[in-house]
Parts: sequence; structure tokens; C-alpha cells
Amino acid sequence: MTPGENLLGEYLSAQRARVRPAQVGLPAGRNRRVPGLRRSEVALLADISADYYLRLEQGRDRHPSAQILEALARVYGLDPIGTAYLLSLTEQSPLRRRRRPHRETVPEGISKLLSALQLPAFVEGRYFDVLAANPLATAISPRLRPGENRLLAVFLDPDERALYPDWNDTTARLVAGFRRSVGTDTNDARFIELVGELSLMSDRFRVLWAQQDVQARQSWPVTIAHPLVGELTLNREKLVIGDTTQALVLAIYHPDSGTDSADKLALLASYTVTDSFADQ
Repeated sequence: MTPGENLLGEYLSAQRARVRPAQVGLPAGRNRRVPGLRRSEVALLADISADYYLRLEQGRDRHPSAQILEALARVYGLDPIGTAYLLSLTEQSPLRRRRRPHRETVPEGISKLLSALQLPAFVEGRYFDVLAANPLATAISPRLRPGENRLLAVFLDPDERALYPDWNDTTARLVAGFRRSVGTDTNDARFIELVGELSLMSDRFRVLWAQQDVQARQSWPVTIAHPLVGELTLNREKLVIGDTTQALVLAIYHPDSGTDSADKLALLASYTVTDSFADQ
């Protein structure tokens, strides 16, 4: 069975390894040879047979009922995002030949909005490719420009990594959001190329990818150690662009008003305006 062919089994196995016996009211005991729960323990807690659970993990049964998956989600303590992702894994179609990457395009209205915004903003696609960005976003990071990929930049570019004092938390959130964004669409050539390169080049990515964490491409505060203006904390909002089947997201950075970070962002914006006049 090739990697990515048994998405359901891989996800269940990763969740089983994560949960400790004490979390579900079981004694830890001695001489445990698995880091998390045994398959038999999961089956007992979910009220299914151990043999049936084994078939699920091995990919020999790919169509369990929603009731069974919801029972497993409760055993593993999955949140609504993780539960929805688990349920979606039974909807995957059989793998066929690799699909060519499809072109992602930014709607004209969103391009105009980027130009009008007085805040750092960019558009990213399903695989976290930067499709459009305004000058202030590029001032935050030179890697926030069309043609760059957020995963490749954050994991593989030392200058980009240096922007994030809490790089471990940043990368964990990034990979969990990426897995949710991709879902079961793992037969796309862009996905295969991207995950392959990151897996070869980054130990950190391999660890995070194996953990099978899933979360929405959510908004959260991010602290950036900027080489020009120093450390600033910005809220990062990720808004799904409506009326599109491309899974595009508009990301906007904004500071809390009246803060030191707001002053630093204004200073960075003034540098950006000055540079744009100098280029004319």
C-alpha cells in the first residue's frame, strides 16, 4: 500500500499513539510496548470488536459508519474540526493517476482590495502558495510575495524562520492548517511535490506531518522579530474568499490599536512608502 492510500488508517493510528491510558480512565500498567493505547483498548472504549478496529487501521475496511467514527472520535478526544476531518476520510475516492496541478487565480475584486488595504495582506491557495500580496505584506517578509510558498519559506528559509521567535508553535499550526486545507485531495501533483520536498529537507516537518494534527486555517496573534522595526505582535485573520471553488484565503495582519506594535507597523508602512517613491 503506497503512502497516502490509507488516510483513514494512518489518522486513526496517529491518534491512538497520542492518547495515554490515564486520559481515558485506564491503568497505565507495566511493560507497555506502545506509546499510547492498545488497539484492543480503543475497540473496548468504542464498543466495537478488536478485529474490526484492526481492519480499519490496516485499510481493509474503508467504509465504517458515521456512528463508529464518532465513537472513535470520542475515545480520542477529537474536537469538532478533528471529528469532521475523520468523517471526511471515508469519502475519498480510489486513487487514480496523479492529477496535474490546477491553476489558482485571484478574483479581480480581491486584487483591488489588496491594493486599497492599509494593512499587510496576501492571498494564499490550497497548498499555501502566495498568489497575491500588497507591498506592506512584503515589507513584513520578503517571502510574502507571489510565487512563494508559506510552508517552504517557514521550514526551509533561515531568514524566514528568524522572523518567528516561537517557531515551533508557528510550524505546528501551519502544518495542522495545511492538512485541513488539503483534506483528502492528496493525489494532486502539487501536493505530492510539496510534501515530498519538505519531508526530505525538514526533520521538523516530518515529525509534525506524522502527528496528523488537523485544525482550521484559523486566526491567531503572531509575534514577528522584524529586522527593521523590532519585535511586534499582530493579529492574523484568515478569511475564506467567497464564491470560489479554489479554497483561497485572504490573510490580513493588524495590530491592537494604541500599542507599541501599532506604532512599529506605521513606521514600517512609512518605510514602504518611501521606498516606493525612491523606485519611481
